[in-house]
Amino acid sequence: MFIIGRSISSPMIQRPRGTRDFGPEEMEVRRHFEDMMRKEAALHGFREIATPIFEHTELFTLKSGPGVVEEIYAFQDKGGREICLRPELTASVMRFFISDLTNLPRPLKLFYFGQCFRYERPQAGRYREFFQFGAEIIGSPTPETDAEAIGLAAAILERTGLRDYRIRIGHIGILREMLARAGVSGDAALPILQRLDKKEYPEAEALMAQAGMGREAINGVIATTQVTGPITVLDGVQGPAGAYIREVYDILQAMGFSNLSVDLGVVRGLAYYTGMVFEVDAPKLGAEKQICGGGSYSLSELFGGEKVFSTGFAIGFDRTLLAIQAEGVEFVRPGITAYVVPVTDSARMRAFQVVGMLRRAGVSADVDIMRRGVGKSLRYASSINAKYAVIVGEKELESDSVTLRDMASGEQSLVRAEELPKRLKE
Repeated sequence: MFIIGRSISSPMIQRPRGTRDFGPEEMEVRRHFEDMMRKEAALHGFREIATPIFEHTELFTLKSGPGVVEEIYAFQDKGGREICLRPELTASVMRFFISDLTNLPRPLKLFYFGQCFRYERPQAGRYREFFQFGAEIIGSPTPETDAEAIGLAAAILERTGLRDYRIRIGHIGILREMLARAGVSGDAALPILQRLDKKEYPEAEALMAQAGMGREAINGVIATTQVTGPITVLDGVQGPAGAYIREVYDILQAMGFSNLSVDLGVVRGLAYYTGMVFEVDAPKLGAEKQICGGGSYSLSELFGGEKVFSTGFAIGFDRTLLAIQAEGVEFVRPGITAYVVPVTDSARMRAFQVVGMLRRAGVSADVDIMRRGVGKSLRYASSINAKYAVIVGEKELESDSVTLRDMASGEQSLVRAEELPKRLKE
């Protein structure tokens, strides 16, 4: 026996490891929160862009080094070109900016949402295919810019209903300056910063010692990464970076954000970060609590463009949904406004006329296509969260009317067909 070209005994094809299928109810939830994020970004003056899911592999090896190939889905296309599925979106945005957007007025405020891919071990809240919401402000190197970026990230999270989150703000310039004073700068500082970013202190200490740093200087760097708390912890931090963080902090407070703290251990160990860096945690997620990260950077010249300062962030959409769920944020399934029920075969064509009229008027509507009885149709209408049932039978045909049934109260009334769209929009 065969079913659509395959033996019934053939093994079922499974989805690839680290990917997911999303059913109708889950997609309703996901689209609901996606739309929230998009609306909030638009309120802040950001405009949406989109970039390809696959890019030239060189775009990411230039940004992160050749070792990144081991962490991504990289391959040759049929033309022999080195291609990869994008592991993140910032590089794609800057490539797009350099090639097509440099003439737009600055600051350029952009946001995006899309799938990314990384070849890593799947675990709770981490997948090989995942989704990011991100934003970039291009062309402005000011504290106001950084505060705008952090403020958008916080506002997006609050719009979703998330309340228990913490913004940790640092400045990579503080550690870079300390390393430079000890004779370690440029490319030599990068592996140290990467270890500090991952809190791998023994490895970081070993690298600093190999670079010729003394014990006192090493201890000073380690101690600085452990400076956390309210803005007052910066009282002992010298130099322009500390003053810069204070200004960003003050602007955020002026905008009404209070879930703020200083954390000089936020390093974001990538070479292109140049100044302010930040991360956002959702404590209810436990050890894997980070849901957002970003900072100020200069990346465009790496891709052949002019040097342009930018600030951006990425929100892990999947982990944010887990945080929302952990807080018990309720999602009310929207359903549809009207479900049209033909009572008799002779009323069936009229039912399709009615549903077409409602849809053209902008009213969400569905119609029975299973030829069920009235009782089963009403039960189905309830299961899809229809607000009203629109019943069309012989008496309704005779009077050019429909029976409008409120699915919550059970109340029914006879309504002229031409008045139905207006009635349902009230």
